[in-house]
Amino acid sequence: MKCVIFCGGKGTRLREETKFIPKPLVEVGGRPILWHIMKIYSSYGINDFILPLGYKGDMIIRYFMEYQWRNSDVTLNLKSNHIKIENNDEIEDWNITFVDTGMESKTALRLHKVKKYLEGEDNFCLTYGDGVANVNIKNLVDYHLKHNKIVSITGLHPRSKYGLMLKDEDNIITKFEEKPILKESVNGGFMVINKRIFNYITDENLMLVESVLPKLAKESEIKVYNFDGFWHCMDTYRDYEDLNRMWNDKPLWKIW
Repeated sequence: MKCVIFCGGKGTRLREETKFIPKPLVEVGGRPILWHIMKIYSSYGINDFILPLGYKGDMIIRYFMEYQWRNSDVTLNLKSNHIKIENNDEIEDWNITFVDTGMESKTALRLHKVKKYLEGEDNFCLTYGDGVANVNIKNLVDYHLKHNKIVSITGLHPRSKYGLMLKDEDNIITKFEEKPILKESVNGGFMVINKRIFNYITDENLMLVESVLPKLAKESEIKVYNFDGFWHCMDTYRDYEDLNRMWNDKPLWKIW
């Protein structure tokens, strides 16, 4: 099974970092968050990745083109310019397809533009290039294959970024809750999708979540994979700091 990871957005809410590099290359523990996401999938045997690129996409290509010598001991013969990678066995065995899907393309259009690289795949994984979790990908895929719906979405209950005030009918505060876990489910990003989704996607510049998934929901074609484990999205600079702190203390998404 292949995995599509959206990598084309501008990451405007993380401008402290994304002014210079694309969001998927923002580092957590010295490695791009994109690498962490790929390691999660690779831990479950998914090693074929398709990356729809956009903003500063050439930097993502360059990172992986230089990956071997940046992460290995290297012997260079100056006269012949022959390069020998000394510890090649430690390099991940990943197949990565980079697709320029446009600077301003929205997610549905980006997915439409990589369709040809999913030929022969009845189902594929899909996620965003800015979130990590300890989701059991095998269980998620198995769940998806058991039903005949088009989309399976990991649903989770995140912790509120804000403290809440509880009040009675007379608007008197009865209790303060500091950043409680929300009762409503949110889209955790880790999805498995059947190829029938392309019947709902054209070359229009639309958002997947705002335009395509609501149509599928009306037709009862989406099921939620309930998840109560660790999940964290790198949306802001504070998230960036939190993830790096977690990496040093206890990286719950590190399942490899």
